[in-house]
Amino acid sequence: MGHGAASIMMLTTLLKLGRVSNVPTVWSNTLAGAVLAGATGFNANSVLLLLAMTLAYVGGMFLNDAFDRKLDSIERPERPIPSGIISASTVFILGFAMLFCSVSLVALTAHQTTGVVGYAMASTVALSVCIILYNVWHKNNPMSPFVMGLCRMLVYVSAAFALVPNPDMAVYVGALTTLCYLIGLTYIAKHENKSDGFAPWPIVFFIAPIGFGIFHSLNNLPTLFFTLLLTGWLVYSLQFIITAKRNIPKAVVSMIAGISLLDAIYISSAGATSFAFFALLSFLLTLYLQRYVMGT
Repeated sequence: MGHGAASIMMLTTLLKLGRVSNVPTVWSNTLAGAVLAGATGFNANSVLLLLAMTLAYVGGMFLNDAFDRKLDSIERPERPIPSGIISASTVFILGFAMLFCSVSLVALTAHQTTGVVGYAMASTVALSVCIILYNVWHKNNPMSPFVMGLCRMLVYVSAAFALVPNPDMAVYVGALTTLCYLIGLTYIAKHENKSDGFAPWPIVFFIAPIGFGIFHSLNNLPTLFFTLLLTGWLVYSLQFIITAKRNIPKAVVSMIAGISLLDAIYISSAGATSFAFFALLSFLLTLYLQRYVMGT
């Protein structure tokens, strides 16, 4: 194999490990956290923050494969580590390095914007701890959907503290709403490789984001538009798990993309409609990238 072909194979492997098709949803999370916190404008510090949150997500996905390598050798032998394309030790090093860089970049951003590093750094360290905890103990852990929700929740909080010294309460309301969304999504995802049925009760957690959108749609047509869009998308996604030909992976990746639609609701509710359409573009970009890189 030539050097060029080997380089392409390694790049493809890294993209698969990082589930980079879902990265646009992290961008919209970061933007939503900033807007809800009261940040205005988009500058170089915003780019640093987007990079930091991207590294946290991709690093977490690397560690997910590294910790799951034994189970993947049985259920998903085509994944990069069990197939022998890359070693587990290399993936561990890269994953932890990205988490470290993420914390460092958030601290740098906070230093340059607010001058107060402590809260931003603490929330990003907490994000990294939750990422590691989820990856170490998510199989057969009934609390894993909650831990995964905390991971996304802390993206909003970290972004807020990195840009604003005293974030608006709306950040925490939005973060808690996303926590509900992720609990429902992660519970469904836990059954991706199982043939048995599962109780549908976690689907009720999707009521929270829809309720948030409806509440903020009063006299706000953009928010109403995005709320209807998210509602329709959730109905589309959930039909993959309630029909006779159940397709949980399709439902999961669809709902992952839908996270950006929820961010569009948050952003538009704060009056930043132009940024809300960035979240819509993140949704569309996620769907496009999922055609080439698996989102789970």
